[in-house]
Amino acid sequence: MSEATIGTGTIEAPAIQAGRLPILAYALLAVLSVALFLPGFFQLPPFDRDEARFAQASYQMLESGDYVDIRYQEEARHKKPVGIYWLQVAATHFVDGPKEIWTYRIPSLTGAVLAVLATAWVGARMFGGAVGFLAGLMMASCVVLGVEARMAKTDAVLLSTIVLGQAALASLYLNRHAQQSGWAPPLVFWIAAGVGILIKGPIVLLVSGTTALVLVALDRKAGWLKRLRPLAGLGIVLAIAAPWLIAITIKTKGAFFAESVGHDMLGKVTSGQESKGLPPGYYLSTFWVTFAPWSFLALLAVPWVWLNRRVDAVRFCIAWIVPSWLVFEAVPTKLLHYTLPVFPAIAILVAAASREHFARTAAKGRRVLFAVATGLGFVGFGALALAVAVIPWLVDRRIDPVAVAMVPVVLVLYALAVRLFAQRRERAGFSAALAAAAVLYAGTYAAVLPAIDGVWISRQAARAVAAVRPCASGTVASAGYAEPSLVFLLGTETRLTHGSGAANHLMSDRACALALVDSREEAEFRAALSGAEPVKLSEVTGFNYNTGKRITLNLYGAPKP
Repeated sequence: MSEATIGTGTIEAPAIQAGRLPILAYALLAVLSVALFLPGFFQLPPFDRDEARFAQASYQMLESGDYVDIRYQEEARHKKPVGIYWLQVAATHFVDGPKEIWTYRIPSLTGAVLAVLATAWVGARMFGGAVGFLAGLMMASCVVLGVEARMAKTDAVLLSTIVLGQAALASLYLNRHAQQSGWAPPLVFWIAAGVGILIKGPIVLLVSGTTALVLVALDRKAGWLKRLRPLAGLGIVLAIAAPWLIAITIKTKGAFFAESVGHDMLGKVTSGQESKGLPPGYYLSTFWVTFAPWSFLALLAVPWVWLNRRVDAVRFCIAWIVPSWLVFEAVPTKLLHYTLPVFPAIAILVAAASREHFARTAAKGRRVLFAVATGLGFVGFGALALAVAVIPWLVDRRIDPVAVAMVPVVLVLYALAVRLFAQRRERAGFSAALAAAAVLYAGTYAAVLPAIDGVWISRQAARAVAAVRPCASGTVASAGYAEPSLVFLLGTETRLTHGSGAANHLMSDRACALALVDSREEAEFRAALSGAEPVKLSEVTGFNYNTGKRITLNLYGAPKP
């Protein structure tokens, strides 16, 4: 074994042995993942704006029977490929229930669980079964994957394809000195790439491609990449993705590529799209929340990673993390979940470092590093817990007893975890941090968030419409409030318009039409009615988290003759 120096002490780099996880360990991880992801899965209304748009477009595929083109009402939705819509349609068709948002979330839940299991597999193959299990556990309980598992969009499913592809690439790299390799790793790699392209375009190849490039640059050897069988792999990818790409190109006369590549992808790369332009360093600053409750351990793991940087498995994880992270930081458009594809590698390195007590040697350096890591970890995870308690008051002017009772429990468990890690009792520390996360997620998603009525404006509006709707076939015109969740909850025929449009809609079908009018559209709405007095049926108030503004909606029926 080689020696390396950290701080003022000298320690030996540990021998790293690959291993396997028993089937029961994978089963336990799957059960734990589902237990962590399910709170709120059925209770939370559709989120704006991406989740509701994805779900509504998938619903319209079921309505129309057109599984090639992607539509949100009459608008072409050509920003993302069709894969996630097909999965949502299949899941909803299989459940065969009423139109509810949770059926469209099934692919995300499945993808998140698969990503956890794939992380455990690659971690076990790299560093042994215990490390793989802990890495999977960290992924199952980190904040950002828990959010994505509950949302009907692309990112949890995409993550599963990325981790599977990275697992195959890691297998080829770590066994590159073997005389021969089979077809299993390249098959998994290219199938994952093809499915990933159908889900969200070439992001899966960005992660694997930058990983391979860095490894080739560090090793100055590229021969092992031939074992990917790139010509056969290209054929596999084309067989998976080309049929729909050809069909949508013909159907849209090339408009799909102009929108998805020319506008959506290049727009994110060259400018901050949808007011999400943020400077480099954003992901580093938000990491303390997104990877919580494990983010403080990532900083503790840095010395161990540096010590073992020449070990193949560590080198692979570094090549997985660093180039992709730099690309994400460089791209102006930034969303909290964009760095999720590198979190499995971070979890694997943290789990491996914990086995060696995070390579702590020099007392002074250890204390400083632990203090900084603990402080940042408490800021991230503690702020999250406190925010859950404060939001009901800020939005509804209401104290939620579940949220208030949950905060001290979560913080005490987290503090206990930190203390146990300080005592080098890592196994107990992982258990305490997992318990803190489980309490926070169960209380937040199953009880606190669904009860904050002011956040779910569309849910309020849908309930108000259902209570007074004069005709089952009647449609609603919404003036000034155009969130996709409203369309999902009220139906595809919902008209998104302005004040005068809502008035005309109301007068065109006096028996059945309803109008939902934002207070800012009220003057235009009444002016278009030419003095006729509409029947006010209900009022909805709340906070639109997309615009950051409070909103009041009035529900009207047609003026009486």
